[in-house]
Amino acid sequence: MKPEYGDVVKVHTKEETFEGILMPNKETDSVVIKLDNGYNIGIDDKKIKEIKVVKKFEEKEDQLKNNIKKDDKKPTITILHTGGTIASKVNYETGGVISKFSPAELLEMFPELKKIANFDSRLIEQMFSEDMRFVHYEKITHAIKKEIEKNIDGIIITHGTDTLAYTSAALSFILENIDIPVILVGAQRSSDRGSSDAVMNLICAAEFIAKTDFTGVAICMHEKTDDNNSVILPPCKTRKMHTSRRDAFKAINDKPIAVINYDTRSIKFMKKDYQKSSDKKLVIRDSFGDKIGIIKCHPNMFKEQFDFFKGYEGLIIEGTGLGHAPVDPPQKLNIDILESIKSLIKSGTIVAMTSQCIFGRTHPHVYTAAINLSDAGVIYCKDMLTETAFIKLAWLLGNYKKEEVRDLLTKNLRGEINERITNFI
Repeated sequence: MKPEYGDVVKVHTKEETFEGILMPNKETDSVVIKLDNGYNIGIDDKKIKEIKVVKKFEEKEDQLKNNIKKDDKKPTITILHTGGTIASKVNYETGGVISKFSPAELLEMFPELKKIANFDSRLIEQMFSEDMRFVHYEKITHAIKKEIEKNIDGIIITHGTDTLAYTSAALSFILENIDIPVILVGAQRSSDRGSSDAVMNLICAAEFIAKTDFTGVAICMHEKTDDNNSVILPPCKTRKMHTSRRDAFKAINDKPIAVINYDTRSIKFMKKDYQKSSDKKLVIRDSFGDKIGIIKCHPNMFKEQFDFFKGYEGLIIEGTGLGHAPVDPPQKLNIDILESIKSLIKSGTIVAMTSQCIFGRTHPHVYTAAINLSDAGVIYCKDMLTETAFIKLAWLLGNYKKEEVRDLLTKNLRGEINERITNFI
């Protein structure tokens, strides 16, 4: 009988015999089994004499039922899944990672949610966040629109953390005057791990929706590495600042909208001018331009790097300092780069400037390089994050005429620009 993942097996070597559950392993030339004590052990293929199946894996019947009773006294929240770590856990019988998406499965994973609200849940698309394309923003918008038509009280979107900030900015521009909260929630560590941030982020997002009058798009993630607070972060001013820490997301040139204490479930607003319900009609514009690029300035650049973007609708230059690129004369290579940028603009590409500095803003009239770029037609994006400027430019190009795009790019539409920056570090 051929052994398969999940089977209980006995692995015989010359020296000894091991018994446990056969686990997936594609990284090494060894057989991995999970022992009764919960630990995995790898056995070199060359040392194995025989693998015998003791018991075939039998998938447990799912006892969960979707007939969850609704409490009319509680708000109703829909959780829309796009994948990511937050809805994932390891199946310790097979060793594979599984995702839970039905309302019953979700409440099994996070039983505390039942105390906060009624929940519905559905999968939009299971994917890694780095695979996101503009078309996926349209899919998410379509799912949000369907939920709004059901008169629900709020939406949580689970999302992989790597491009979560891009999606929050995109939805903020798409959903003008939205009258309910749409909170994007991620997790740096899956829900089966002791150090997981999934439970706290999800519960705090639900508490925030259930207890406040906030409307609009925002992000909910850990404030610090401990389990005391989560923060509600502005959708166009937030950046992932660490690859793995639970407090990876920070507001840049801005501050959090609110802080939720996980222990007491108390909510403190840090901003008084947050979006609330209004009589304005919801406007959805979910089209995007297609070919938008980003180029990061660095030493030893050549004109060919800018020439590459000919034919693109838009280009974000992530400049140094106040928004600089190597364009100062008399260096011939610099003059060539400036001419390449001028050529791009003349061909119809909208070129905009952000800074690769994390904090602060760009300025077109301090140094010669910026003056030359501004005179050439490069648009300076003030204190917009590069990621937000990229999304905004793509969104504007999908919904407005080019002469309007140039004007709107430097206007504050969704809190993406602060006209005056105080010390937010």
